Amino acid sequence: MALSDAKLRALKPAEKIYQAADEGGLSLVIHPGGTKTWQYRYRIGGRGAKQEKVTLGNYPDFPLADARAWRDDCRGLVQRGVSPMALRRGDPTPATASPAVMEMAQAFRAAWCGDVMARERAEEAKAQAASTVQTFAEVWYSEMVEPANSNPRNIRRVLDKDVIPAIGGKQVSEVTVTDVLAITDRIKDRGADQMALATRNVLKRLFSYAIAREVATFNPAAAIEAKFIATAKSRDVALTPDEVGRLLRAIYRSSMKRAQKLALHLLILCMVRKSELIEAQWDEFDLAKAEWSVPAERMKKDRPHFVPLSRQAAAMLEELRGLAGGSAYVFPSTHNMNQPIAHSTLNVAVRSLAVDVRDFVIHDFRRTASTCLNEAGFNSDWVEKCLAHEQKGVRGVYNRAQYASQRRDMLQWWADFVDAQVQDTGGKVIIGPFGKASQVA
Repeated sequence: MALSDAKLRALKPAEKIYQAADEGGLSLVIHPGGTKTWQYRYRIGGRGAKQEKVTLGNYPDFPLADARAWRDDCRGLVQRGVSPMALRRGDPTPATASPAVMEMAQAFRAAWCGDVMARERAEEAKAQAASTVQTFAEVWYSEMVEPANSNPRNIRRVLDKDVIPAIGGKQVSEVTVTDVLAITDRIKDRGADQMALATRNVLKRLFSYAIAREVATFNPAAAIEAKFIATAKSRDVALTPDEVGRLLRAIYRSSMKRAQKLALHLLILCMVRKSELIEAQWDEFDLAKAEWSVPAERMKKDRPHFVPLSRQAAAMLEELRGLAGGSAYVFPSTHNMNQPIAHSTLNVAVRSLAVDVRDFVIHDFRRTASTCLNEAGFNSDWVEKCLAHEQKGVRGVYNRAQYASQRRDMLQWWADFVDAQVQDTGGKVIIGPFGKASQVA
């Protein structure tokens, strides 16, 4: 049956390309991405001849009436032995053609070819822009990541920090394995092997979507096995009390900067994430009250977080205020006092340690504290609140308590417990002028 404007508007894309036929060889081709293109099929020389096809442009840029007028002009040329596709390519009209046919071909070029080719060039340029990594990544993020992830900020950070600056201007279909390796190698050079692996996994998902949307035919990230980037680390590492003591003794005996030693110690005592500590600013602290209020925009779940400070933690921060040199940041960069230290700084410092402790990452400090506190019999709600973990379900809805006094007592117990592990050594470890003593034997 012939097409109508109502039928055309009702046509929806499917997983595969399909056609909706009109009459006289005219049809509309519907692509999975939603593009709808007019097409005319014909044979010059009768049924036994090879079928050819020519395209006009997209609907609704060319409405149904225009498409039928174009089809009729194409049919007139075919009946006279002239290929519309050849005219579109710019081929000359056959020398044997009569003057009337030559005039018809010239009119066809004037009416359709120039306009269509100009539109096609514009559409091609538009398609090129739409299929760059940056533009396509935004589509993938809004359509697939945000709706399906309760916390998509980690993926957003990967795209903004490492992917788009490196290959954002490239066509998705032109990204190679070498491009992906260059990105992961740069991340590993920062001392963040696990982040390099996570970035490869994000790219793998992005290109899988690109293949499904027919923007690419190859997944360069999937071609790289994870083991060639980094070995995935178990997320079940919790250091024993003895390992905590050995680690801190190694930290204070090392040649790393004093502020870095205190930062690693504070991560163990305060149970916060690394980014929450190294990006901290002095206006978040009330050291007189031994309180730290982390603003929502710096928290993983976009909720403000309150940290009661133990005596040791407050003393360390007093020392750090002197080391900060007037910067607004607790841990200012040595290159720019108006910025915090890089995220890789503490990772590099830890990797330089000579310490007999099993493989761990800084994030495992949180699990270590949680494990020790739960084993010591503290209320799990207090522990989860220190970790800024929000409970789900009915219990989470009704349990909004901050447990401020309980958490303060618990974190003080934890700081004293950690002190005890450091003291359990036969040699001297110079820790510094904070806490209960300047020297631990």
